[in-house]
Amino acid sequence: MRFEKDMVREILLAIEASDTDPRELINLEIPGRSSEEVAYHVQLLAEAGFIEAQELSDMGCYDWRAQRLTFQGHEFLDTIREPEIWRTTKENAKKVGGAGVQMLFEIGKACIKQKLIEHGLHVG
Repeated sequence: MRFEKDMVREILLAIEASDTDPRELINLEIPGRSSEEVAYHVQLLAEAGFIEAQELSDMGCYDWRAQRLTFQGHEFLDTIREPEIWRTTKENAKKVGGAGVQMLFEIGKACIKQKLIEHGLHVG
């Protein structure tokens, strides 16, 4: 299955918007995406440490369910929340031939730092 950058952002936003108790599993439904695509990206985000999730797969289906954002997940989402920063992050990742989740986080932080510098704010 293919890694979709936009799916990562959609899932993080959906988890944040969920009013589900953080101890419960969230049944994510992303419009235009199959349950397998969502489960795959939930698994990747869990492996990267951005969310807590559980595998519920059995012989008949592949299923990973998100539970909550981790602190690092909140940090990543805050980095890529603004649509212009997200667009720039994806463009910069494309220039270098692609990027995994951790690299997207680093590129997003660099984009924010650049924007701060452009506005005359010191970044230390």
